[in-house]
Amino acid sequence: MGIQIAPSILSADFARLADEAAAVSNADWLHVDVMDNHFVPNLTLGLPVVESLAKATDTPLDCHLMIEDPDRWAPGYVEAGASSVTFHIEACRAPIRTAREIRAKGARAAMALKPATPIEPYEDLLPELDMILIMTVEPGFGGQKFLDVCVPKIRRTRQLLDKHGLDLWVQIDGGVSMDTIERCADAGADVFVAGSAVYAADNPNAMVDQLRTLAEQASS
Repeated sequence: MGIQIAPSILSADFARLADEAAAVSNADWLHVDVMDNHFVPNLTLGLPVVESLAKATDTPLDCHLMIEDPDRWAPGYVEAGASSVTFHIEACRAPIRTAREIRAKGARAAMALKPATPIEPYEDLLPELDMILIMTVEPGFGGQKFLDVCVPKIRRTRQLLDKHGLDLWVQIDGGVSMDTIERCADAGADVFVAGSAVYAADNPNAMVDQLRTLAEQASS
């Protein structure tokens, strides 16, 4: 599908989520950060809000579960309307089973890695997935500064996928902006979560287009 931009509603106005979704109507995905105040030190939203948001927008929902026990909760987010569900490998006890349950319910399954978590130990899991999410900040809060130390991991992840001939998306999340997106696209990322860069812009839709253009130019 080429380059994809997924604005994060973590940076949107929670009191106006339907309007905020409409403000990025040309985005490829809406990224929904689910935090439980246990796996990460923040509490955001859960299944009822995802279900309501899915009814309010035609943009597919990309749910990023920063929660304990994603094995239990992940399938429910597909049932609530998510088209892609990401679990953190650091919290998941049965990643293959969980990924297969997500896929069996009709969504894309993704595995997320914190900045310090290497990709190499999970090489054998890659065929069970549709996407790898590489966190480029510590999960839990929006508006953080991009961690350049994560760029080599993006490149290594893309090399592993090429090695096995796997057509997985590589998503990055954290500090994505016009200043950082090009180096990540050059390293092999193709799905970009952008929160404050999009929702703090005067024209969020225009910013989505600008980010997409920069990434396309860098990846080509």
